[in-house]
Amino acid sequence: MDTAEVILSVLVVVIIIVSLLSNVLVLICFLYNPEIRRQVPGLFNLNLTFCNLLLTVANMPLTLVGLVSRAQPGGDGFCQIAGFLETFLSTNSMLSMAALSIDRWIAVVFPLRYHSKMRHKDAALVLGYTWAHSMSFSTAAACLSWVGYHRLYASCTLSNARASSRTQFVVFTVFFHSFTFLLSFIVLCFTYLKVLKVARFHCKRIDVITMQTLVLLVDIHPSVRQRCLEEQKRRRQRATRKISTFIGTFMLCFAPYVITRIVELFPAVPIDPHWGIVSKCLAYSKAACDPFVYSLLRHQYKKTCTDILNRLLKRSSLNASGRRPEQQGSSIPTAE
Repeated sequence: MDTAEVILSVLVVVIIIVSLLSNVLVLICFLYNPEIRRQVPGLFNLNLTFCNLLLTVANMPLTLVGLVSRAQPGGDGFCQIAGFLETFLSTNSMLSMAALSIDRWIAVVFPLRYHSKMRHKDAALVLGYTWAHSMSFSTAAACLSWVGYHRLYASCTLSNARASSRTQFVVFTVFFHSFTFLLSFIVLCFTYLKVLKVARFHCKRIDVITMQTLVLLVDIHPSVRQRCLEEQKRRRQRATRKISTFIGTFMLCFAPYVITRIVELFPAVPIDPHWGIVSKCLAYSKAACDPFVYSLLRHQYKKTCTDILNRLLKRSSLNASGRRPEQQGSSIPTAE
C-alpha cells in the first residue's frame, strides 16, 4: 500500500466509527423520547438512520477490505448481494432526504394545514414509495448482473464486466442517477428555497416591528439597541446557513461520486484510481454527516441526549453511594 492508500484506509475507518456512533445515538434518542416518535419527521429520520447504519455495517467494511487487500472481498455471489444492498441503501437515503425537505416545506409554507397534509399515514405512503423506488433499481441491476466488485472504487457496487451489454448499462446508469441523485437534488432545491423565501419574509416583518419599537423607545440604552440589531442580523443568517447546510452537504458528498460514475462511462476519459476511492469516501461520509445535519444539532435531540446522560450519571452516582454504606457496614468489627 502506498501513502495515499494508507490515508484513505484511515479515512474509511474514521467514517465508519463516526457514522456508527452518531447514527446509534440518533436511534437511542428516537427510542427514548416519545415526543420524537410522535412527530412525522421522526419517521423519515428513522428511515434515514436505518439506511445509514446498515450501509455503515454492511458496505463500508467491505470497501476497507477491498482497499487494503486490493482484491474482491468474498466471492461473486457475496459481492453481488453487497452491491444490491449498497444500491438500495444509497438510493433510499437520498429519497429520505428529499422526503424530509418536503415535510419542512409543508410545515413552513402551509403551517395551518400541515397536520392534515402530513399525517403518519401520509409519511408511511412516502416511505413506501422510497422503498419501492429503491428496490426497483437495485433489483433491476441485480437481475441484469450489473452489480459486482469495481476496482476503481474498491467496492461492491454497480459494475458491468460484459462488453456486449455496455450500451444498456450506460442507459441504465444515466437513468438511475437521474431519478435518484438529480431528482433528490431538484426536490431539495425547490423545497428549501421556498422555505428560505418564507423565512426571509418573516424576518423582514420581525425587523420592521423591532425597528418601530426601537424608534418609540427613545430612552433605550445604546447597548440594548445594538444587541437588537445584532439579533436581527443573526436571525437572517441562521435560515440561510441551515438551508446551505442541507443542500451543500448533499452536493459535496454525492456529486463527486455521481459525476465520476457518469464520466466513467466514457472509456476515453482516464480516471485516477485514488480519485475513485476518494469520491466513494465522500459518498460514505454523508452517512456520518446526516445525524448531525438532520437530528443531533436540533434542540430536541440535544435535550434528549442531555437527559440520557444525566440519567446515566445519576444512576452511577446512586450505585456508588449505595456501595459505600455496604463497605462501611462490612468494615465494622463484630463483638465476639
